[in-house]
Amino acid sequence: MLAQTEIILLATAFFLVALLYSSVGFGGGSSYLALLALVFANFFMIRSSALLCNLVVVSGSSFLYFQRGHLQFKKFVPFLITSIPLAFVGALFKLKEHFFFILLGISLLFAAFALVLQTLKLKGEYQPSSYSKYLSYLLGGAVGFLSGMVGIGGGIFLAPILNHMKWDKPLVIAALASFFILVNSISGILGLLFADTFIVPTPDIWFLIVAVFLGGQLGARLSLGKLSGKTIRLLTALLVLVVGIRVLLKNGFQLTIF
Repeated sequence: MLAQTEIILLATAFFLVALLYSSVGFGGGSSYLALLALVFANFFMIRSSALLCNLVVVSGSSFLYFQRGHLQFKKFVPFLITSIPLAFVGALFKLKEHFFFILLGISLLFAAFALVLQTLKLKGEYQPSSYSKYLSYLLGGAVGFLSGMVGIGGGIFLAPILNHMKWDKPLVIAALASFFILVNSISGILGLLFADTFIVPTPDIWFLIVAVFLGGQLGARLSLGKLSGKTIRLLTALLVLVVGIRVLLKNGFQLTIF
């Protein structure tokens, strides 16, 4: 169990991460992993806790998107059919800790640069393009498998790609990213349970769950209120970039870094 000061600081950081990430349709799992690595030594505990917090954030976000009519299930199904089983399979892999963090760090750097590029290209008028469903199956499966291995929902990888492709309106893509993270987080947790590697720090996890729930609810409402804009997207990309560099160097290569 963490000291009182540690859990307050960690819960505050989780609240801010959930607020920022959920405002663009993400869960924050990547940053939860990095923050948890600062205070917990158990690798499986870090992975399990991040997925659980991810699930809490996007459950609330997905519900709000559903209420507003942005969850277009027929369009989302091709991504989910392949991502759900492959996220489960990815979670079964018992990666070595340093390799896990190297993979996570590289993935986050890619996600950060992709998010910056797609944000800079967003304009007021947005004309969606048409793509084959087979591409949706392929993207869903690839991102689902990667998300299962690294312990995050995968929306942070999928959304920049879809925005770059002009797959649909940004708000619809944010809704897809949120729901995509939801189902893949559930699938990933089931994979961890099946592999007997699902471990969470009780009672500390309850403070973190409350923090991310509140932050996620506020962030999702900012997004639906169209207050997120390019500034929040770029701040999110900056946060992902910093986290990615830190994870890659400190946790992956064990170098002294901030």
